[in-house]
This record gives sequence, structure tokens and C-alpha cells, in this order.
Amino acid sequence: MNKNIGIQKTIDLGDGKVITLETGKLAKQADGSVVLRMGDTMLLATVVARTDVKEGQSFLPLSVDYQEKYAAAGRFPGGFFKREARPSEHEILISRLVDRALRPMFPDNYMAETQVLISLISAGKDTLPDALAGLAASAAIGVSDIPFNGPISEVRVARIDGEFTVNPGMAELEKADLEMIVAGTIDNIVMVEGEMKEVSEQEMLEAIAYAHKAIKIQCEAQIELAKEVEKAQNKREYPPIEEDAELRERMEKELYDKIYDITSQCIVIKQERKQAYEDIKTAFLESMTEEELEEKGGLVSEYFSDIQKKAIRNFVLDERKRIDGRKPEEIRPIWSEVNYLPAAHGSAVFTRGETQSLTTVTLGTKLDEQTIDGAVIEGKSKFLLHYNFPPFCTGEVKMMRFTSRREIGHGNLAMRAIKPILPNGNDNPYTIRVVSDILESNGSSSMATVCAGTLALMDAGVKITKPVSGIAMGLIADPESGKYAVLSDILGDEDHLGDMDFKVTGTTEGITACQMDIKIEGLSFEVLEEALLQAKEGRLHILNEMQKTISEPRADYKPHVPRIVKMTIPKEFIGAVIGPGGKVIQELQKESGSTIVIEEVGEYGVVDIVSENKSSIDFVVNRIKSIIAVPEIGEIYQGKIKSIVSFGMFVEIIPGKEGLLHISEIEWRRLEKVEDSGYKVGDEIEVKLLDVDKKTGKLKLSRKALLPRERK
Repeated sequence: MNKNIGIQKTIDLGDGKVITLETGKLAKQADGSVVLRMGDTMLLATVVARTDVKEGQSFLPLSVDYQEKYAAAGRFPGGFFKREARPSEHEILISRLVDRALRPMFPDNYMAETQVLISLISAGKDTLPDALAGLAASAAIGVSDIPFNGPISEVRVARIDGEFTVNPGMAELEKADLEMIVAGTIDNIVMVEGEMKEVSEQEMLEAIAYAHKAIKIQCEAQIELAKEVEKAQNKREYPPIEEDAELRERMEKELYDKIYDITSQCIVIKQERKQAYEDIKTAFLESMTEEELEEKGGLVSEYFSDIQKKAIRNFVLDERKRIDGRKPEEIRPIWSEVNYLPAAHGSAVFTRGETQSLTTVTLGTKLDEQTIDGAVIEGKSKFLLHYNFPPFCTGEVKMMRFTSRREIGHGNLAMRAIKPILPNGNDNPYTIRVVSDILESNGSSSMATVCAGTLALMDAGVKITKPVSGIAMGLIADPESGKYAVLSDILGDEDHLGDMDFKVTGTTEGITACQMDIKIEGLSFEVLEEALLQAKEGRLHILNEMQKTISEPRADYKPHVPRIVKMTIPKEFIGAVIGPGGKVIQELQKESGSTIVIEEVGEYGVVDIVSENKSSIDFVVNRIKSIIAVPEIGEIYQGKIKSIVSFGMFVEIIPGKEGLLHISEIEWRRLEKVEDSGYKVGDEIEVKLLDVDKKTGKLKLSRKALLPRERK
């Protein structure tokens, strides 16, 4: 057998889209490796796991990293060092998409440190690799000996011209009104994230169901591939998690009722509720002997969390009531305020329960646009949304280093939620930056960002098409009894203890973005539809509360917001406006105090003039008009003498355009020397344009044509 030939499986998605999975050819020292190919796009996914588990390990240390190699697209990395460095936001977002789909699939008792790496090694011109990364990673784990309850796969589903399609190309995607990446197993959906242009709940469900058909095909191909790999037939066995049945039973008997009782008190304040539970655990620890603490103390917290989760879930299902006293569909109290920061271009405070966002809007010019320089995607973005989650918002002390993956992910979701309601290019001359600083957090701070961002945009006078709000939905379900509760506007504890975290944003007309993570198997589309309809009710309630603060964008921008006036000039005049070495435009900016940005768009030059002072804008507009003006024969101009020569003088009649005023055309009387006229360099003089040489473009000027002829 040729050792250079690996094992391959082909997946036909229809419409000429074919995916090939290959293993056994590259990266064979990894525990599992797969090369995925679709068109000219190729991904290498590898997985390696430790064979031992650290003593006392109580969670799965899984890391998932996606990286795009610039060489894959035949490009050099930017920057001084010319090599791939820290991951871009784009790469981090793809890593998160894969991580969220893979993490729930490992067995509960699997605690070995595991690293999944996905590299883009070849970049096709029209094939987006992000929706293929999950499939490649799952296939790599599948052909390894690492325990895994997969496979899973991810696909992009889009609706283009009314028809659903899977994994469309970049060109097709520009026409989509719905776009989501959906992850799932053969039987279940596990993750959804995407954006849409105000679609209905039913349309979103149809898209998810369509995506699941393709996911099933991809999962079946992974199973077939793994069957042909000998290593994958014998999965590793790890030592069982330390268990003390006697201690667990004792804690269940002594503590369950106490935890249930605290839960039934429906303590609203998070810190007070947390302390009440902590007091129960502390009392139990104090009842243990020193020998018991030394031997079993480490298990108490783990068992206490399990018992607490069970008690709270049962309380919600039995009482149809939540830990803060709300009904399942009830939204926490909301208050909001705009124009809180007088010096900002726009600002808002949005508070829902114990979650609070202080959000600002800054309006800038083309110079403030973000340059996107990825291996696959290049361009500029004139809408930025940044989300910050400082440790004090949860009453914690943590080292602040750099923007976390969570902050990038939450900011991206809020950005996708708001983007569809922004004015288009013609109605919005600004680069817009929205910054959400979370000041308090107890569930759904990303959705608070959406609400605060909408309010701040309206406060800034940005002409959004409609307000948008967001809500996080949860689920607690008991498969044995069939009981379940869909929860609106979930708390942090309900997210941690629940079976679903489903964030939905939208206007009164429809959904603009969503993000869903499902933690249980077998969630039916009926329950999902119920959650979406309940989310709609909550979303509309929140919108109504927001509109009590501000219902539409302000009629005008605030006085301290720079005004932007656009001018369109013929392409051939761009150089004249800029001047040699930028001299003309620099002088113009210095004289006026304005910022001037010129961009070539097709056959025209688009000029942005930015200033807080209207008179300075008018000054620049008039100067540019004079620069691009075409001299007309017979017109009279107020010119400026630029130089004097023996045969006449050169007069600038409009910026950058000079003509010759011959000595014979200065006056009716004969002049021996130009200086006899009394004019000198820098003087202004009124002249008439007599002619333009058709070959050279030289201008012939006359002053005497404007003077009465002297009689002899």
C-alpha cells in the first residue's frame, strides 16, 4: 500500500458542492488529524489529549483554536514582523463557534486536557472556511482514540431570493436576507448563531430544519470514515472520577430540603441569595470532623452544586416559579436613560434587574473606518461595536489583561443585532462606534448591550430604521417526567443550571440576530417554537419600555458632533484638489480647520468635509468648486497675479489654473514695460477669458477688454 495515500470520504451537498475528508496522510503524530477540502479551500484539523488526568481535576480543560495562514491565500501578513501573530477577532469568533458545538459532546467523566487546532491551509476565492471548521474538528476527534459522543457538524444556511441554500459562496451571501451557522448531531441541534433582516420565528425554524438535513449527511460521512481507522475502534479509558456514595447520600438527605426552602423564599438580590446558599454549605462543612474534611472536603463543593442544581430545577418545574419570584415568562423591572454623558455624541444607560449597560456612540469619518486584513476577508467596516465586561460588574477581583474571547463574542452578537437597522451609506456619512461597558451583570448582558446601543444611537441622532431589543431565553426540562419550563430574561444562575441559552434580538417586525446553545439532547422543534414565540412577547415588552425613554432618533445631531458634507467631483479633478504632495488639500485644511477626505469611487471622487463649524465647511465647498470649475470663454474672473515676465503677467483665475495676460492686453495704451501698469505679484486683477488653445489648453486673458477704449 502507498503510504502517501490516506483514507477518504466524500460528501455531496448538491448544487455542485462537494466536501472531501481525508485522514492518514498529514500530521500522523497527532491523536487524530483530518484534511477537509471544498473546492480550493482546505483545512487541517488536529486533536491531541493527555493520557493522564491531573489530580483533583473537576472540569474539561478543552482549548479550540482556529487560525488562517496568509500563505493559504497567497498573501503576506501585515505588520512589521510579517508573520501570523495573535488571533484576529474573526479567528476567535470561529474558534468559539467550534468550541460551543464540541464541548457538550465529551463524556461527563472525561477530564483530560485536550487541544483542537484548525488551520486554513488553502483559501479558495469564494468558499468561506468558517462553516467547515466544526466538521473538520469533529472528524479529527472521530478518527482518534479520544472518547467522544459525536460526531457533530456545522453548516451555514442562507436564504437567497426566497430559497434556502447550504454553504453559499461569498458572492451569493451578499444577497441573503437570512444567514446562520447551525451545529448539530445526527439527532439534535446543539448550536445556532446568525443574523437576519427582520424574519419571522417560523422562517427561522424552517432554516434550522433545512440546515439539519445537511448536518446529518456530514455526520454519517464522519462515522463511515472512523470505521476505516483502526485507532478509532478502541477509545481510551481514563480512571473514573472520585466518588463517595455515602457522602453524596448524606448531603442529599441533610441539605436538599434546606436548599429547596431557600429557593422558595425567592430572594431577589443575587449576592444575598448566593450568601444564603453558601451558609448552608458552610454549616455542613463545620459539622464534619477534621479527618473527614481532610479526606472528603474537596468533594463537598462538587456534590453541593449537584444538589443545588437538582433542588432549583425541581422548584421551577413543580412551582412554575423562579428563584427570584418571577413567573416563567416575566421580565425583570427595566429603567433607562439617554444623554447621560453630555460630552459623548450619544449615550444611554439600560438596566434590567441586576444587569446594567452604559453605552456610548461616537461618530467619526472615513479615517476612522476599521481596516479588515484577514487571509480570506479584506475590506473596511464603518460600524464597530465593542463590549467590555470588567470584573467589578459581578463583584469580583480579577486580573485585567486583554479583551477576552467572551467579550469579542458578545460584542459580535450585539453588532449583528443592530447592523440591519442602521441607515444605508447615502443616509449615513459617519463611521459609527458603539461601546457597551457592563456595570452590573446578572444574566444577558449582551442583550442589555443591544437595548442600550439602540437607545444611544437614537440619542446621537443616527437615523435607525426601527428600534431593536434583545432577550435571553432559558429552559429547564426533565426528560423522565416530560415537564419543562421556558424562561424569559434568564438570570446568570438560570443560565448555569438550565438546559438552554437562547438569545434573540429583533424589531416589532421580526428577528435580526440569534445565538443559541442547547445543553440537552432531544429538544423538539415544538419546544423551540414555544421559546421563540415567548421571546417575541418579551422582546416587544422591552421595546415598549425603551420607547418610554426615547421613541425615535433625535431630529439632529448634537451641537458638538462634527458635521459631514459630501461632494462628488469628476475623477480627473482629484489630483487638482489634493495638489502636488498634498499641498492644496493640506493648505485648505489649515485655512478652514476642517478635515477633508477624498476617495475614488468608480468614475468620481467622493469628498467628505468634516467640521463642527458650518462656515468652514462652506469655505471648503466654495474652494473645491472653484478648483474643479472649467474656465469658460467670455467669463470675467477676479484673478491673482502669480508672476511677471517681460511679455506680460500670469494670472491665476481659479485655483490651479493660470492664464497669460499679455502686455498688449493690460491696457489700451502701449506699455514699454509690464511694471508701467503699476501692478505687482500678489495683486488681484479683474480679467476676461478671451480664448483657450485647443491643443495646449493655454488660457488667453485680457484686462483692456473690460476697460472703455481711450479716444485719441
